[in-house]
Formats: sequence, structure tokens, C-alpha cells
Amino acid sequence: MLTQGETIRVKTWNELQDILYHDSWNDQLQRFRSGYVYRGMEDINFELTSTLNRLGESHLEKHLLRNFRKYSHKQIRSEYTSVWNWLALAQHHGLPTRLLDWTYSPYVALHFTTNDFNRYDRDGVIWAVNYVDSKLHLPDQLALIIEEEGSHIFTAEMLERAVDSLSKLGNLKNDDFAVFFEPPSIDDRIVNQYAVFSMMSDPNTLLSDWLIGRKVRYFKIIIPAELKWEIRDKLDQSNINERVLFPGLDGLATWLKRHYRDVRLEPSPRKISESQDERPSEGS
Repeated sequence: MLTQGETIRVKTWNELQDILYHDSWNDQLQRFRSGYVYRGMEDINFELTSTLNRLGESHLEKHLLRNFRKYSHKQIRSEYTSVWNWLALAQHHGLPTRLLDWTYSPYVALHFTTNDFNRYDRDGVIWAVNYVDSKLHLPDQLALIIEEEGSHIFTAEMLERAVDSLSKLGNLKNDDFAVFFEPPSIDDRIVNQYAVFSMMSDPNTLLSDWLIGRKVRYFKIIIPAELKWEIRDKLDQSNINERVLFPGLDGLATWLKRHYRDVRLEPSPRKISESQDERPSEGS
């Protein structure tokens, strides 16, 4: 059993499978129904920073979103009236927002840990956070809505019932809180990636900092650089690739370029024997 916030460095593909599905048994349902979402990053040094954090100007958030809405109306369906739908749409198309991308699928997270060849010499990381636990820290208005729905995660429409602007979100509670919500099915990319978003009530607060000391289960998996090619090839065999996750010609071309890459022309990564000790390393 992992401890709260533990970091595990896996050594083999088989060990990785066990850790990815850690704590997924739901005793109440008597089913393997995980309460975790996952975020994969190619470099272990990357933090849980949103694109707005990296912009370094959180006060610009309202101006970015206002102008995105103003100039994109002709291209957007009329039912996108909620600010939360607009925020999801903006994130989907690359506008800096307070949102972080997550997925229900640990294999999709693995894809994003191994999709950049330029970082195959560096360890990657997967964050796993229990979104069910995060409900304990919601303000009363949001907690009531999610309880009435019998849900563990929000939709944009559910959020709209309690708060209709980003500024009001931060005023619901004095303490910072995290919200996990499912984006609308804008296109096949959202659907195929099994996407979830998180956002903080204060855009300057990092989720990784907020998790410390709170009763929200989370853990991190270090993906060694030398294991990335094996993971990548086995994900392809499982049909987890750009052709599926990014439907369209761009995704197809990216997948083909990687699929036919000749790794014999590159420095060989250190091969790890599957007979090596498969126990998880001590958490850091």
C-alpha cells in the first residue's frame, strides 16, 4: 500500500501495470472503479503548472477569455453560453487558462509521458490524484450540487448553477479549493483522450502545493528514461497512439513518423531485464 503523496520509481513494464491501477478497488460497488485521474509529463522536472501560471500574468485571465469569446463567436455553436464551457473550449484550442489537463485513463497518461522523442533521455512522471477525495474541500454551494447529482465530478452545467464567473468562484470560500470537471464533448479528441480538467479557485495556487497536508490521496510514478521505448511500443500495440488520440491527418502523420523511426540509428538505451527485482522502490 502506498503512503500519501508517495513517489515510486518503477523498473519494469509489469511493475508499472500494478502501480497504475493502485487503489482502484471500490469496496462499496465491489468493482474496480478507480477514483483517480492521471496526468503524464515527459520530464520529471515539470511541475503541475497551468498555461496561465507559465504565462506569469494571472490577472490577464479575464481579458484573454473575454476576447476569445468575442472573436470566436462565428465559429462556435450557440449552446456554449456557460463560462465553464468557454474555458474548456479555450484550453482545448491552446489559450492560456487556469485549467490542467487530466485523463481517467492511465494509458493515455503514459502516452503523454512518452510522446516526445526529444525527452527520451530524461525520466518522465505520472501524477495520480483522487478526485473523489477532493469533494471534501469544496465550498458548501458546490458540495450541495454534486451531492444532489450523486456525482463525484462536475460538468460545466453543474458548475453554472452555483457560480457563473471566474471571479465569483474564488469568493465561494476563504480557503483555496480544487474543482475537477469534465469538458463538453467538443470533438473526438476530447472523447478519445478520456479528458478531465482541474482548476484551482485561486489561479496562482499550484495543485501540487494545495495537495500537501490535505486528505486527498495522490501519488507519483517516475517513468525511467530507459523504459520509455518499451512503454511506447507496447502502447502502440494497445492502440494508444496519436492516430487514435488526435483523430485527423495531423495525428495520423505524427503516428506514422514515430512508427517508422529507426531507433538503430540512435544511442541504445540501457535494457532492463524483466527478471530484475520488481518491488516498488522506496517512496521519496
